[in-house]
Amino acid sequence: MKSDNVKQGIERAPHRALFKAMGYTDGEIGRPLIGIANSANAIIPGHVHLDKIVESVKAGVYMAGGTPVEFGVIGVCDGIAMGHAGMKYSLASRELIADSIEIMAAAHAFDALVLVPNCDKIVPGMLMAAARLDIPAVVVSGGPMLAGNHPTKGASEKIDLITVFESVGAVRAGKMTEDELSAIEDAACPTCGSCAGMFTANSMNCLTEAIGLGLPGNGTAPAVMAARLRLAKVAGQKVLEMLEKGLTPRKIMSPEAFENALTVDMALGCSTNTVLHLTAIADEAGVPMDLDWINEISRKTPHLCSLSPGGAHHIEDLDRAGGIQAVIKTLADAGRINPECMTVTGRTVGENIGPIEVLDREVIRSLDNPYHDQGGLAVLFGNLAPEGCVVKQSAVRDEMLRHEGPARVFDSEEAASEAIMAGKIQKGDVVVIRYEGPMGGPGMREMLAPTSAIAGMGLDAHVALITDGRFSGGTRGAAIGHVSPEAAQGGPIAAVREGDLIAVDIPGKALTLKAPEDEINERMAGWTQPEPAARGAISHGYMARYARMVSSASRGAVCRDWKKEA
Repeated sequence: MKSDNVKQGIERAPHRALFKAMGYTDGEIGRPLIGIANSANAIIPGHVHLDKIVESVKAGVYMAGGTPVEFGVIGVCDGIAMGHAGMKYSLASRELIADSIEIMAAAHAFDALVLVPNCDKIVPGMLMAAARLDIPAVVVSGGPMLAGNHPTKGASEKIDLITVFESVGAVRAGKMTEDELSAIEDAACPTCGSCAGMFTANSMNCLTEAIGLGLPGNGTAPAVMAARLRLAKVAGQKVLEMLEKGLTPRKIMSPEAFENALTVDMALGCSTNTVLHLTAIADEAGVPMDLDWINEISRKTPHLCSLSPGGAHHIEDLDRAGGIQAVIKTLADAGRINPECMTVTGRTVGENIGPIEVLDREVIRSLDNPYHDQGGLAVLFGNLAPEGCVVKQSAVRDEMLRHEGPARVFDSEEAASEAIMAGKIQKGDVVVIRYEGPMGGPGMREMLAPTSAIAGMGLDAHVALITDGRFSGGTRGAAIGHVSPEAAQGGPIAAVREGDLIAVDIPGKALTLKAPEDEINERMAGWTQPEPAARGAISHGYMARYARMVSSASRGAVCRDWKKEA
């Protein structure tokens, strides 16, 4: 056991003394030491209950003959960080989460890990750590929040956090009163858990199950259900089985497993952030992934589940319909899933889905009756995004799949939001928000406030939004993010001027600045990067170091010494 390095032999008597100072017995010290990465805190609704999940994990570890050793992990609530400088820290926290788990596991010679996340950057950060460390690991999330009931329409209309964001825009447009907004605010988030739609947190929890690092049920069992606690106990038991069998994350996270995960991603209509995170996780696992591969899988994978923000269903509905395993079964029956991939159950994907049935064909449609013929995400290329950009095409209105209009250019999210709220954006416009990429922000903020305002004001059928930043999984409409290279790297988005025509062609996978190439080159020849302070960027502390080391979004916005690597 790895943990023998901190507990076996005469030389380790001081180490054992320190364990005993914490109350561990000789019997506990002699068992496998299982690190429990607990991201519980009192600032994220999806994490406020994780201590209870961790207690169940620890019970499972004890039942299977291991000794659980709990340690803390940071987490940012994207919803609370949204719309101000705090969001710059969200994506950057992913790297700190992965690094801190690596440090804790390596420094204390843990034999295996159970990783307990729930929300946006915490899930991929933990998956990155699992791939990097390659010791037996199981992920068990805290589960999704239940959807709320509309305050006047009751259970006939379900609402969630995105309803609140979009209602702000409706108030600004005079379509809703502040009292109505207040009632929606009170009803939208009725329980703890990750926000109720197929936003980034739930997307990543579902894909953790699809890639094989989470047990069946990990993605969809609601946070408030006893099934979640039972799942946590089983996770604690399974990690001991993995240790005995030598089953580690890299034996699970194969190229075929990533292809399975991407296929499920397209069928579910997951967040655009999954492109960013799966690319980063694959990088840690040593699996090559490029954006063309994502388009290839999207083209051949129908969109089978219409979940909020693009549809009326929520994660609780998906769970009732059979969950992620039922989606996998539907895809596998059509030959779209590799059934031989191993999972943390100790069984293959095919063995896991053997007894599974789809219980609601409106929530999980068949391949011959999909919501859309292609997958939920698309990657666009063109002279405005030579390295690509990402859109959640399943949440785009048909009339906006192709759009051409004049650019309205803003060098920060705040400037764009102010213009939108003031009614300065007109039908047909293309809003361009730049210098919000991984390096330029720094931190690649989500743009939920401006996109929700556009939707709430009824402009999502008329206005496109393009950014080198990114979007919440709750965004809907023609919102195109991750434009690469970003403006701060001298990408062509830096050359866009007010009034330039921009053409969006989602079916054609193209994003084009309608200007001659020599004119674009001439503009860029005279370009100089704006000073960070002039555009509200953070230029000190952790974010300054992050900006120096972060890659392009097209490479997953991962951090390393790129100059040295080159």
